[in-house]
Amino acid sequence: MTSKQTELEKLAQIQSVALDALSGVVDLDALEAWRVTHLGRSSAVMAVFSSMGSIDKELRPLMGKAANEVRQALEAALEEKRQTLEAVALKQSLEVEKLDITLPGRPVTRGRLHPLTQVLRQITQIFGDMGFQVYPSPEVETDDFNFTYLNMPPYHPARDMWDTFYTTKDGVLLRTHTSPGQIRVMRARAPEPIRVILPGATMRYEQLSARSEIEFVQVEVLVVGKQVSFAEMKGTLDDFARRLFGEDARTRLRPSHFPFTEPSAELDVGCFVCNGEGCPVCKETGWLEILGCGMVHPLVLEYGGYDPTIYSGFAAGMGVDRSTLMRYRIDDIRHFRNNDVRFLKQF
Repeated sequence: MTSKQTELEKLAQIQSVALDALSGVVDLDALEAWRVTHLGRSSAVMAVFSSMGSIDKELRPLMGKAANEVRQALEAALEEKRQTLEAVALKQSLEVEKLDITLPGRPVTRGRLHPLTQVLRQITQIFGDMGFQVYPSPEVETDDFNFTYLNMPPYHPARDMWDTFYTTKDGVLLRTHTSPGQIRVMRARAPEPIRVILPGATMRYEQLSARSEIEFVQVEVLVVGKQVSFAEMKGTLDDFARRLFGEDARTRLRPSHFPFTEPSAELDVGCFVCNGEGCPVCKETGWLEILGCGMVHPLVLEYGGYDPTIYSGFAAGMGVDRSTLMRYRIDDIRHFRNNDVRFLKQF
């Protein structure tokens, strides 16, 4: 018997043994074990490929072709067996689970805008109708823009009003309010009149509660020009509140203090969650503060490039999360970021 016949018979024997073993495979786990044994790196057919260097040069093409044919035959038998076993397994699972495959498929759930996005768009539309432009500003800010240029130098105690997230880079932080955008838009447009809103996310390290979150969305309002008055600010914000919450919305303006405005105030809206009777959202007062406001401080105008003896302005900062609580009478601000589809799909 020649060497050629011996090697070919060896390959035929490998194929025969593997196919005989395959006929006894009854489940997918056993099939995987068969694949490792007969087609894995340590299998007999793969050993033939590894030993090609020791075979006579004249026989190598023939042996290579024959070994490939055996491997392909085993792979084809493996795939055929796999399909057969998967069909059997599917049939068995259907019998056990009592699944009616003739039922129609479940409808695909359609995505929708988040309630905060919806209210933010409403606020943007309201101010757009009132002649305001949208001006974007960065969420990662410098200490100067977030505090110093807003009349809060490094030693100022008012900095403690904001629980700030600082980064590892000196002087860089996550903005605690949208007010830094005031300086950026003033420096970009001075000495022209300004009538803009600056929406965006802000971050503070605060205790989570029904009315407070670590991350929330704000909208900054800024008007700068000649002879801009406190009365104009009050009229603008009252008009905004009634457009957003309805003509029957109750508002009140209370004195307050912010380093970057003088005089300063806060605008409250009657709590729609409890109709003024008192609840956790309004801290039992019947009122919910939706924004802080005031006339732009002269030093802030100077930092922005405006002469405070000629120009004046007003600014306001409102929380979109809190406005959304009022708009839809929601009792807990944490619902917005819990990603509970049962809650979100209501909007």
